[in-house]
Amino acid sequence: MEWKIFYKRLQTSYWLILVILSCASYLLMSPPRAFGVMIGGIIIIANFNASKRSICNAFSGHGLMISSKAPLIAKFYLRLGALAVVVYLLIAKGVVDPIGFAVGLSTIVLAILATGIYMALKIRAGEAI
Repeated sequence: MEWKIFYKRLQTSYWLILVILSCASYLLMSPPRAFGVMIGGIIIIANFNASKRSICNAFSGHGLMISSKAPLIAKFYLRLGALAVVVYLLIAKGVVDPIGFAVGLSTIVLAILATGIYMALKIRAGEAI
């Protein structure tokens, strides 16, 4: 139950952070950099959700692994390789601004950090999660 609450807050956080970063970069910097932030954020969110789905499908509701580890590891490396190719092509072809793209790729990390701090402060204050 706690995982579902945490994940829902995390999901809200990463979309909110992506919107804030995209708008701020559009207002304060160039449109190509804002586009890089948006594309980087969308790519990393899609990758994060695909990873979550693979991991959730590999385990039963009781936390026991349903299948062997090999398919899970293979999916991870295939996704990582595909992500590397996409990142390389976007930067090498000049489709995205590298700095904006790197900022967009940090969306999930910022969301995990913000959600963790929020939940810790809530627990410290004695509120129910």
